[in-house]
Amino acid sequence: MKFPRNARIFRGQLDAAPFVSVFFLLVIFAMLGKRLYEPGIPIKLPGAGNLVLAGPEGPTISVAVTTNAIYFDDKAISENDLSNQLSAAKQKYSEPVTLILEVDKDVTWEKWARLWLLAQQAGITNLSHATLPRVFESPSATRTLP
Repeated sequence: MKFPRNARIFRGQLDAAPFVSVFFLLVIFAMLGKRLYEPGIPIKLPGAGNLVLAGPEGPTISVAVTTNAIYFDDKAISENDLSNQLSAAKQKYSEPVTLILEVDKDVTWEKWARLWLLAQQAGITNLSHATLPRVFESPSATRTLP
């Protein structure tokens, strides 16, 4: 059985308007894609420099600290409530707990020290300070060509 062919070769000019409109849509999506909301707490962690830091062993509790607020379990919390929450979290584990402080660069040393004392009062003796990972240079970037 033969089917009739209705396909003909197009010999006219292409209309540029659809191509231009698709291009502008892609540009708009690219521009708006950069402004999307990123969930989380904006914290500028300090760099580790040349230090190689090992990760903590055992259970960990994480507290994020900015200049304006303290965050525990992704919620803003006062210092008094933080002390109660740290004590409750410490009671959950039988082995020593490590408190990881994610402290912003702009936080004062006094606030940092108050958090350290709160952790000690709650019975947490292991503290760790979160830092940005060390950036390694590739060997080709440091090589000079003759």
